[in-house]
Amino acid sequence: MHWVDYLRPHTLHECLRAFAKHGSDARALAGGTDLLVQMRSGRRRNRVLVDVKAVPELNELSFDSESGLTLGAAVPCYRIYGDETVCRKYPGLIDTVSMIGGTQIQGRATVGGNLCNAAPSADAVPALIALGATCRIASASGERKVAVEDFCIAPGSSVLTPSEVLVSLQLPPPAAESGACYLRFIPRNEMDIAVAGAGVAVTLSNGMFRDARVALASVAPTPLFVEAAGAALRGQPVGRAAVAKAAAAAREAARPISDMRGTAEYRRNLCEVLTRRALGTAVRRAGGSLDGKETPAP
Repeated sequence: MHWVDYLRPHTLHECLRAFAKHGSDARALAGGTDLLVQMRSGRRRNRVLVDVKAVPELNELSFDSESGLTLGAAVPCYRIYGDETVCRKYPGLIDTVSMIGGTQIQGRATVGGNLCNAAPSADAVPALIALGATCRIASASGERKVAVEDFCIAPGSSVLTPSEVLVSLQLPPPAAESGACYLRFIPRNEMDIAVAGAGVAVTLSNGMFRDARVALASVAPTPLFVEAAGAALRGQPVGRAAVAKAAAAAREAARPISDMRGTAEYRRNLCEVLTRRALGTAVRRAGGSLDGKETPAP
């Protein structure tokens, strides 16, 4: 591994000043569970690591009934699933943070880092998209907000410029009769990369789907927001027929490749199955029913 300079700012101002000074030579260190591996392998050649774990804004984890959940980019997974309020109000988010790596990894890994790594297989991103999360991005010259579905632009690449930092994620407060779920398929039980994943969120009203969002992992160059799947549910009676149409839309939208982990056709099939099963769980969490016994998740 090449020589790197290590910086540990304690304020957001210091953090942004470091990125303004070093530009593309710098890389944020939140959990480091991906970054350090990439640097050791030579995939990344950054000469400055900016440890953001001590910046208060990047460590905020708070819920407000009006603004929703503020999730700092450096908050580790274990803090998220250890928060009773988050567990109660955002079970779809808990699905993801409790399956990223193993217990040791979850002590360091962050949702913000998972997003900034911009891997097509990122487990946290489909759930964030489904939940309507927004990114707070800052630089020395100001701030901007970006919807999570617009953040990743290519494998390993995001909308962040060299001088910018992901400060936090904002998740809107859950509506009444709403539920979310993330499911993935992996060959092993732990510490494996998703062959395919599906994150969904639904809002019900009087036995109808009032709103729905669906996103997929590992089946496109970036995590994929499937607007057609949500559109297939909105305004429809809550039931298996509507869910089947949404699952078919997810399959149709997938753009997978064939590799050692599975064929493209296998992944398309998984998109349909995982979306259907995740929607069934999300409906139950919203207090609804598909009028039948649910198939257990893989």
